[in-house]
Amino acid sequence: MSQVKQVGLLAAGCQPWNKDVCAASGDRFAYCATLAIYIYQLDQQYNEFKLRSIMSEHKKTITAISWCPDNLDLFASASADNLLIIWNVAEQKAVARLDNTKGIPASVSWCWHSADGVAFVSLRGPLYVWVYGGPDPGVTVHKEAHSFLSDICLFRWHPAKRGKLVFGHTDGSLSIIQPGCKSQKHVLRPESLEGTDEEDPVTALEWDPLSTDYLLVSNLHNGIRLVDSEALTCITSFSFPSAAASVQCLAWVPSAPGMFITGDVSCSLWPGCPLHRACSSPEVHSQVGVLRMWNVSRSTPLDNFKLKKTGFHALHVLNSPPAKKAVGSSSPSKSQYTSSTSEAVPPPTLSQNQCFSLPPGHAVCCFMDGGVGLYDMGAKKWDFLRDLGHVETIFDCKFKPDDPNLLATASFDGTIKVWDTNTLTAVYTSPGNEGVVYSLSWAPGDLNCIAGATSRNGAFIWDVKKGKMITRFNEHGQSGIFCIAWSHKDSKRIATCSGDGYCIIRNIDGKVLHKYKHPAAVFGCDWSQNNKDMIATGCEDKNVRVYYLATSSDQPLKVFTGHLAKVFHVRWSPLREGILCSGSDDGTVRIWDYTQDACINVLSGHTAPVRGLLWNTEIPYLLTSGSWDYTIRVWDTRDGTCLDTVFDHGADVYGLTCHPSRPFTMASCSRDSTVRLWSLTPLISPLLLHVLTEQPWDRIIGNTDRAMVPGSPPLLCGKVSRDIKQELDKLTSDVRVKKLRWLSESFSPPGGSSNLWDLVSVINGQDDSLLPPSYGKGVMHMKHLLRFKTSEAQELTIVKMSKFGGGIGAPSKEDRLKEAAQIHLRLGQIQRYCELMVELGQWDQALSVAPGVSMKYWKKLMQRRADQLMAEDNDDVIPYCIATGDVKKLVSFFTGRGQLTAALLVAQGACEGNIRVPQSSAVNQASNDAENRQQYQSLLHRVSEELAEWYFQDGRSVMAACCHLAVDNIELAMSSLIRGNELELAVCVGVVLGEAANQSTAYCLELLARKYMTPASWELSADLLHMIPDNHLLLAKLCAFHTGSSAHINALHQRCGIPLLEECSALAQAAMLEGDLFTAVKFHLLSPEPENALCVGLEYVKEQLSGSDWTVDSVQPILDLLSYIRTDHLLMTKLTEARSELLILCGYIGALLAIKRKYFNIVPALYEYTRCVYDVPSEGQREQYNCLLKRIQPLDPGVLVVCGPDYVTGSNLPSHSDVQLSCFTGHRIQGPVFFLEDGKSAIALNDALMWAKVNSFSPLGTGVRINPF
Repeated sequence: MSQVKQVGLLAAGCQPWNKDVCAASGDRFAYCATLAIYIYQLDQQYNEFKLRSIMSEHKKTITAISWCPDNLDLFASASADNLLIIWNVAEQKAVARLDNTKGIPASVSWCWHSADGVAFVSLRGPLYVWVYGGPDPGVTVHKEAHSFLSDICLFRWHPAKRGKLVFGHTDGSLSIIQPGCKSQKHVLRPESLEGTDEEDPVTALEWDPLSTDYLLVSNLHNGIRLVDSEALTCITSFSFPSAAASVQCLAWVPSAPGMFITGDVSCSLWPGCPLHRACSSPEVHSQVGVLRMWNVSRSTPLDNFKLKKTGFHALHVLNSPPAKKAVGSSSPSKSQYTSSTSEAVPPPTLSQNQCFSLPPGHAVCCFMDGGVGLYDMGAKKWDFLRDLGHVETIFDCKFKPDDPNLLATASFDGTIKVWDTNTLTAVYTSPGNEGVVYSLSWAPGDLNCIAGATSRNGAFIWDVKKGKMITRFNEHGQSGIFCIAWSHKDSKRIATCSGDGYCIIRNIDGKVLHKYKHPAAVFGCDWSQNNKDMIATGCEDKNVRVYYLATSSDQPLKVFTGHLAKVFHVRWSPLREGILCSGSDDGTVRIWDYTQDACINVLSGHTAPVRGLLWNTEIPYLLTSGSWDYTIRVWDTRDGTCLDTVFDHGADVYGLTCHPSRPFTMASCSRDSTVRLWSLTPLISPLLLHVLTEQPWDRIIGNTDRAMVPGSPPLLCGKVSRDIKQELDKLTSDVRVKKLRWLSESFSPPGGSSNLWDLVSVINGQDDSLLPPSYGKGVMHMKHLLRFKTSEAQELTIVKMSKFGGGIGAPSKEDRLKEAAQIHLRLGQIQRYCELMVELGQWDQALSVAPGVSMKYWKKLMQRRADQLMAEDNDDVIPYCIATGDVKKLVSFFTGRGQLTAALLVAQGACEGNIRVPQSSAVNQASNDAENRQQYQSLLHRVSEELAEWYFQDGRSVMAACCHLAVDNIELAMSSLIRGNELELAVCVGVVLGEAANQSTAYCLELLARKYMTPASWELSADLLHMIPDNHLLLAKLCAFHTGSSAHINALHQRCGIPLLEECSALAQAAMLEGDLFTAVKFHLLSPEPENALCVGLEYVKEQLSGSDWTVDSVQPILDLLSYIRTDHLLMTKLTEARSELLILCGYIGALLAIKRKYFNIVPALYEYTRCVYDVPSEGQREQYNCLLKRIQPLDPGVLVVCGPDYVTGSNLPSHSDVQLSCFTGHRIQGPVFFLEDGKSAIALNDALMWAKVNSFSPLGTGVRINPF
């Protein structure tokens, strides 16, 4: 099983280089990054789009995609390496490839006449048609579509008129071709271009779906026209409110005949321009992205929506928009619109533009900054928005020194972006226009500055908070700077290395301190972490050099030779003085000892140049490397062993980084334009268990000499672990609690562990004043929800935004007032909501809820309304529900939209009495309030469970546990952690929570003990079981399974308080004589001849099953006990028949247990059977079904049963390249993979975990136990 777990993914943005880079079909949409296609699909349960797969086989820029109109699972993609691929989305694989398209396809489209035919064109043609299936596959040239006089931007087949198609050219003209008619080439140029040589590229082209002849066309500078392709005339020229607006994309709205939308871009260069990629970041030229709604009957837009501060690049309207869930209500239908306290309010006067109703359409919007979203045009809101994303190779990534939650990335697209790793969203972006940014380095401490190295603009220092460049360095002239390093020992010094052969050391004020000349380009440099005056470089001449700044010499102190190709990055060990590593184009990583002038190890395994290098900051021998072979490798540098290889990136891996305070969370960046987060904790998980089992410190923290002994267990040797120990040594109380929390948080990746521990502290009665500021941003305990949210609302009302203070997309004062108003509303503070709405000029919303305060207040508000104009808003169900106290309807409304957090807030507000049903009199008020509060408490718990399940299904089991803890549901919180396989964290939390979590903690400890039932860790397994109060049987199972010599087995028996081997034989015989069959089986297993247990146990089980009243609970315990028979004995030839019987029985009972626990993935046949798929079951079927239900009912209702499928962190994260097929389903595995004992057969880790919990033996039927924990 993989030792490196993927825990986070920052997806690439949509590229702005080419035209046809987004498409949609059914409940899916797709967009292109530079090298991969991202497929999002609607999650019907939560009514939201989620990333389902990443298609990555193109090696150069993808130029166009097109979805098949006849088969929703197929789409085509083309790329700059003359490659055309047909993909099957459902199967996540390529089904056909055309390797030579005879030019780079600029546009691709499925043919009108063939479901197996794809047309493509490049430059001036001709149009090729590739039929990839059927009886006569091959590529042909279209008879008419050739010999064009201007390059082709894009083309479109007519959706109804067979064979008719149109081409748009860079000179602004159109070419129209249809069977049986003369081709019309280069016609319908904009009038202003006639007689000139000026070019005005066609940016968008779409046939009118209701006409055979009409066509919408947009030119970059001359706007939009509706033209007649038969008469060759312009029917309508559409006018824009601003002359600065230019249309980049357009789309018809299928649900509204005659209506179309356009996306503006304010950009001096278009993506097709050859200068665009080389000279700018999209952000610089793009100012405002405006979505405009049009009708062909009018020359001006019906409506305009400013959606983003960057311009549009592409648009696509979904043919079948996602259906909203019906909002259920127990009230009569009439009460959904009026209440006893409301009066009829005449509708506001509609403006001219609003006389047209907005269509219920959903537009896929792609922006110049890489942002992608799905906009609900009818509701005027985003259904989905993935804001910002690099659109090209990411060369470097670094964590902020004083904040492990902020990660900066540097890209080919000319920008540096800063990401919040908890939310996986961008919070800052640099101005751009830097050419390529190859490298970055944070300023030391909390200075909030980043130094960047570029391909043509020298180096710079960017003030992140102020959002501007504050310094530039140009000592390298026009040469590209490949690496920049800000010294963290001396914050005034910055080093750069360049293609000009120099490594330059300067002060931050620009004064050059040293210029070290190399014989060739210098690609990497790194400051020693132990000596502030020492720096190492990597050079194209294959050598590593070490310079000492304290001398005046410009010659290196050391030169290390040995690489067979150029050296790129070099990295000093943070824990071992004098040790550094280098990565080379020869595919190796070399470890150098400065003190010995020698190479002490060569790490071989990569098959392409090595780029990323990362030493672990706690484990001195742990080194990670990234390569152009698309892999990440983790090495034990003591002996050169590769501990794990990760294949998830889809292209070259360039940057690797981690933060010292979270040393086992790693970020990587790649040419595939993604950033991925990884947990290395499985590599050192025994360390946390040593903490749990209260082992002495010297088994947890040590020095580097001890840790570097080959084969020795891992020890923490870094500053963070030492600081934690020092702080613990100062404490006089709660030492174990703090120890578990601090070390657990250090080991855990981002994504909720701190939030979880805060909630544990709240439940244990910690003073609220000790809660950190970040607590209010996460999942809060129900007793804090209102207080924190009210405070947030007040802050939003009064805070004045500075010009740069808010980072990316900082909300205006109006936005903050709106957000504050919404919080007040959900808290039931209606009058404050009304006043804020009045301040915003939204009178209608204020009036709709004013009766919830008083009729007097409502009348007063009506008088004030007379002096104001109101802004119309269509979504008034929320204030009506609040004013009338219909909490259930409002919660249903929010949950139906997937807005579970809002639903939770409303339910909590109701529980605390802030939302009430208006009463006409005070009679029975108190009793009604008490009854409502009880209902609201139930509602709050239900909504919390729904929110938890949403997090869980999103692969965030820790956040799911937070939701349960927020309403004091400890059992479900522990269950979420167990089902997410966060066992170490679950035990830590369970130990701190104490008695309330005892059962769950014991189950976690049992699973962890199974994990460590291996030759190297029997003692650790025993230590874990000793933490369980009633542990005799569990210890007996451990001893029974132990393989080794009699002396070793007896030693373990003594450690566990179990009789010695020979004594167990006698005890087994005695138990048989007494008729205690279970005890007899146990001691037979513990004896020198455990096979005797099989005969006795299997006979008993078969006898039970032959009866009519057996249950799973009556036979499963003895089968589970038998499964711990030593593997070497079970696999003996003489036990072949008994082994087969055991495996069959364990499989059968395991299937019933799986149904009981809802592990339906691993018992599909039984699942379908028990779901009663028959409309009218027969009596026999009913009887069998009821019998089955009876057999799986627990005999003891007090026993903990963790129900629901397992779903580990990363299960929802698609891989670029690591494609494995499940031997259960035959389908591609998404998320972590578990390989079975043959090393070839694979199943999803989730399925393996569920399998192991109900059947200990491998699915391959070999008799080997499965251990995926």
